[in-house]
Amino acid sequence: MPENTFLQKLSKTIFEKYGSDFSNLIVVLPNNRAKIFLLEALKEESQHTFFAPTIISIETFIEEVSGLRSVDSIEVLFEFYTIYCSITVKEEIQTFELFSNWAKTLLQDFNEIDRYLLEPDHVFSYLKDIEAIKRWDLEPQNKTELIDNYLKFWHNMPVYYTELYNELLKKGVGYQGLLYREAVANLNHFSTAIGNKKYLFAGFNALNQAEEKIIQELLSLNIATIFWDAEATFLNDPYHDAGLFARKIKSTWRHYKTNPYEWIFNHFNEPKNIQILGTPKMIGQAKLAGAILHDIAKETPLKNVAVILGDETILIPLLYSLPADVTELNITMGYSGKNNPAQLVVNKLFKMHQNAVNRSKSSYVYYYKDVLDVLNNALIEPFVAAKKLVTVINSNNYTFITRDKLFEIQKEPNSLFSLLFEKWDASPTVVLETISAILIEIKNQLSNDSESNKIAKAFLYSVYKVITKLTTYCSNHEAVQNLTVLYSIYKQIIDLDEVSFEGEPLQGLQIMGVLESRVLDFDTVIITSMNEGTFPAGKSQNSFIPFDVKRELGLPTFKEKDAIYTYHFYHLLQRAKNVYLLYNTESEGVDAGEKSRFITQLEFEKHTNHSITHELYNAVLPEKANETVVIEKSTSVMERLEALFSTSLSPSSITTYIRNPIQFYFQKILRISEVDEVEENIAINTLGTIIHESLEALYKPYLNSLLTVSIIDKMLESADQVVLQQFKMVYKEGEITKGKNLLAYEVAKRNIYNFLHYEKKLLEAGDIVTVLYLEHNFQQVLIDDRLPFPVTIKGNVDRIELRNDTLRIIDYKTGKVEQRSLAIETFEGLTLAIKNDKIIQLLCYAFMVQSTFPNVAMEVGIISFKNLKAGFMPFQIKEGRDVITNEIDDSILENFKTELLDLLLEILNQEIPFEEKI
Repeated sequence: MPENTFLQKLSKTIFEKYGSDFSNLIVVLPNNRAKIFLLEALKEESQHTFFAPTIISIETFIEEVSGLRSVDSIEVLFEFYTIYCSITVKEEIQTFELFSNWAKTLLQDFNEIDRYLLEPDHVFSYLKDIEAIKRWDLEPQNKTELIDNYLKFWHNMPVYYTELYNELLKKGVGYQGLLYREAVANLNHFSTAIGNKKYLFAGFNALNQAEEKIIQELLSLNIATIFWDAEATFLNDPYHDAGLFARKIKSTWRHYKTNPYEWIFNHFNEPKNIQILGTPKMIGQAKLAGAILHDIAKETPLKNVAVILGDETILIPLLYSLPADVTELNITMGYSGKNNPAQLVVNKLFKMHQNAVNRSKSSYVYYYKDVLDVLNNALIEPFVAAKKLVTVINSNNYTFITRDKLFEIQKEPNSLFSLLFEKWDASPTVVLETISAILIEIKNQLSNDSESNKIAKAFLYSVYKVITKLTTYCSNHEAVQNLTVLYSIYKQIIDLDEVSFEGEPLQGLQIMGVLESRVLDFDTVIITSMNEGTFPAGKSQNSFIPFDVKRELGLPTFKEKDAIYTYHFYHLLQRAKNVYLLYNTESEGVDAGEKSRFITQLEFEKHTNHSITHELYNAVLPEKANETVVIEKSTSVMERLEALFSTSLSPSSITTYIRNPIQFYFQKILRISEVDEVEENIAINTLGTIIHESLEALYKPYLNSLLTVSIIDKMLESADQVVLQQFKMVYKEGEITKGKNLLAYEVAKRNIYNFLHYEKKLLEAGDIVTVLYLEHNFQQVLIDDRLPFPVTIKGNVDRIELRNDTLRIIDYKTGKVEQRSLAIETFEGLTLAIKNDKIIQLLCYAFMVQSTFPNVAMEVGIISFKNLKAGFMPFQIKEGRDVITNEIDDSILENFKTELLDLLLEILNQEIPFEEKI
């Protein structure tokens, strides 16, 4: 901690004023966090052992004065719903989900009305009259049911308030505002019952009406003392928002008519090094904060450094950006439950089981994406050993998978796996108990040997507490009757929940939110997210009470909220020597916005003792947007090339190299294949495989037989069944009975029918056809003195037939191909252009087949299912528009081998690297 901090001065004053006997002294601070630091300051102040005074937060103090127990907002919401149902006509009762949408806002208004000690009937009457005046010109016959219900809502407000207030009071509990109102009402009794106790209030700024009344009353009875942390610079400036509340209290409190205002400091004018740093996005700020901490750690103990998060969502990126110098850290902030990584697990579980139940309660079928989302979650994946299950789901295209099938594949499921897929068809309470068991199981799997696991446990514990609360609510209230309502309530609770982290507050780096920094002082402060709308927050109006009414009644508006942010900001700077203000320079995006007005104000009102610098940081950009990938051919690469070329170089491998040598390197040298994933919708290549396999199954019984019209008719009769069989074999467990897959199935059938009718038409026209080979593997060895070893060209040919005494090699294409893409005028440069890929593939087929049919002229071409009217499209040599030949003989193949040889020599040349084509 820096020297001359507020807490150090406070501890010194406590010893001076109360000696060493603190048995009757109670210190009230704005929050619990400051208690630990005050105890440390007291310990440093004394050389002797002593009993410390009682130190409590203002919330605890108000509970003591009121004699009531504070309850969280969700418990109040359930109580409110019970009351709402009891006073509302049965036919008009809304579901809990609809009710909570407006009830949360109304409860906030109740809270504000009570904290500022307003007369509820006056406020509600005021609001009701305003709404009535808005519609004063409506004739009775023009009023709709919607308008009537709207006015009825305003009419019922005082009823809701009174019933809820009385019911909570009867149970001895209350929301914050109720506790404040009751504390004021109970103040006389409290002040006479405390005996010799003395209260010391310290470090406060903005007080609500109830707090002001209570403290002033205790001051007047000489029961209490109060010490402020006011800065003279802002207190004496009538326009500066950082001193707004201090000026108001100093001028209006009766106590200060005859007593001094304690304390006023002048630390802001001391020398300060303030660096304003702009960088793009949240991640940029986290990285920049990490770099700053790395530099600071070389010279300053990190226990005197605080990172203040203007936006709590930056916490996770910041933790990943912390340098190795940060060996100890303490996180204290209200991290939102909805951003909690552990709650994402619960969220995914709800989604998976809701979809499963909604689809089929009897067979309990899961949607594969939901299953994979759960199993691949970072908090689950390491502990369920489900790698084989994920592989089976992907490889078998299980779009939907039953619970029984999951356990059949996962032969020895552990307890966590069993809990994840336990049926959620019981009561909401049982479902919540299952979720609790899952969270405990994950927690037990996490070791204590890393900081990340400790943080993960904090996230898990936070969600576990929410689930436990929800279990209690569901047991006590009938509002939760099904999974949908349960999930809705869970989302609302988790949005209001905050994650608490455990750590050693007095050691290491301090990471905290803005409100947690109250009363504390640090030598070095790093503040992130210094953007308008974040720090300070925007002008949100989450209330049924209009702005002008709030001003009239004395309720806080965004003006007062801005003043609170201003005070917190300048208090962080008050005693700091080094300040780093980070903001997002991007004007668009989720976390974007202008730089904060506080930064502008600092620059505009620059103090002579302040050194202010303003810099912009951008990510290091390469000089080139995209550099060509070049990979040299090492000895191991050459060995792999030899193994590939001497045994099974396919035509597709050759065209892959022409398309992009780097792709060839990844696929053929490194043997990297695409990740096997579920095809929820049938891919184009899968559809092509199904059509190929279907034609093979239909024609195979008639190989080496003369095709006839009657044979084609038989094929047409069995086509439906064959296509369905191939779909099941290729697409496996994939769903084909509806949606896009059903359309793909029909497309496959239509392609087969069209092809068979095309075949039948040619037979009827007199073609004599014998199919010799289907999906047959051919190969031929290319031998040349320039090659370091013989090269084997090997691959599958879709179909070879004898048609009208001409040998014909056919390649099926499910995509669209036109004749002009299969013609060349010269072989020169054939392998240099990717547009010739289909020609190269066809000529490779001809070269391979030549080994089986030597000295035989042949045709080689493509049948395109999307251009079936063009029929068989052969490879052609043309001169202008004239076709020189459709037939391939040995001389044509020799020309092709010359071009192919040049390409092979390039691939096998160790001096020529694999270079990416862009």
